[in-house]
Amino acid sequence: MALLNFKRKTAPADQGSNAEIEAFLSGYSIEVMPRTASKIDDFRAYLPKGTRVYIAHIEGTPIEDMVANAARITQQGYDVMPHFPARIIKDAATLGDWIARYQGEAGIEQALLLAGGVATPHGDFDSSMQLMETGLFDKAGFKRLHVAGHPEGNKDIDPNGGEQNVMDALRWKQSFSERTDAQMALATQFAFEAKPIIAWADAIKDAGIDIPIHIGIAGPAKLQTLIKFAIACGVGPSLKVLQKRAMDVTKLLLPYEPTEVLSELAAHKAANPDFNITNVHFFPLGGIKTNANWAIENGGASGRPANAS
Repeated sequence: MALLNFKRKTAPADQGSNAEIEAFLSGYSIEVMPRTASKIDDFRAYLPKGTRVYIAHIEGTPIEDMVANAARITQQGYDVMPHFPARIIKDAATLGDWIARYQGEAGIEQALLLAGGVATPHGDFDSSMQLMETGLFDKAGFKRLHVAGHPEGNKDIDPNGGEQNVMDALRWKQSFSERTDAQMALATQFAFEAKPIIAWADAIKDAGIDIPIHIGIAGPAKLQTLIKFAIACGVGPSLKVLQKRAMDVTKLLLPYEPTEVLSELAAHKAANPDFNITNVHFFPLGGIKTNANWAIENGGASGRPANAS
């Protein structure tokens, strides 16, 4: 099929080599929404076997639809990680029901816990920490719990633009990881510039946070689409990278690709093997197929989808 005919790109001399980028993409994950996931008949045509697929829980999506998508993607050979947005979960009984459904109907034993995008909680929970404190994930035998990370801060948590509350939350999650058996990681919001990402990762490591980081990266998309999502998601300093590109008429109509930011991060990882960013987590803002094809072209899982012969 056409996916297998892609040629690897040659990296510029001042960025990560092809081998470095391929190594950095090893074990990458991708985030999908129920509506877009339902349009992919078979993920094996695009993703390497065993890829972790996060399923975003958009407010108003019935839990039945979420579980059905999780079961289908799991059956195709993928490690599915559904979102549990605290602020749209009514109470502990609802949380327990979701966990039981995912586990019983889809064999799920991992979850991304986050506050969620709604301003006013629908029930008893306001944060991912409150979800963890219920003990329900541990009781159900969930083996892996990821939580959100914010390389450019989070004004929802720190309205004044500081980072005190975010750091306090990270310290609590670090403590949780040390007193439980849960395998944890920080799955971050996407950003577009490598240097601030590296500075943030180094800063939290210096603060004693050693939870592995799965860095959020926006997949290939139209520039206008990325700017819209970046503003909506509160992406801060690195938004200027997109705005600068938008001012260049020669680049305005060209699709954005994450080559530059990933090349710089890959080169840094190669030079600093103990760097705490361990994985790439893609947000396919330009479409699942487009993002998957880009990953294949750039050596993700050695450039082969699961059904490649």
